[in-house]
Amino acid sequence: QVQLVESGGGLVQAGGSLRLSCAASGRTFSVYTMGWFRRAPGKEREFAASIKWSGDSTYYADSVKGRFTISRDNAKNTVYLQMNSLKVEDTAVYYCAQKGDPYSNGGTWKYWGQGTQVTVSS
Repeated sequence: QVQLVESGGGLVQAGGSLRLSCAASGRTFSVYTMGWFRRAPGKEREFAASIKWSGDSTYYADSVKGRFTISRDNAKNTVYLQMNSLKVEDTAVYYCAQKGDPYSNGGTWKYWGQGTQVTVSS
């Protein structure tokens, strides 16, 4: 059974930084693309960033590009999201997700974590 457990959320002032972690278990981590999504109050869930199974390719939403960095440690079965220069509009529940198919950037996001709250104050 695949489990994704996020941590690292909290309250931070605008301009500050946070680092989110997502620990995965249940199947071989190193062969799956991982991603971070977020859902702001009253809004739909949106894509933030993703990283290829090998770690050598990343993608970012325009809203976070240049401020957020996604990375992974396949030895620790963990994906990270370093968030710098945080803005009030980054306030959301952040979710990590894992693709359903190995060695693929396509297909569905099959597994999801429970989410971690990030609140940015002005």
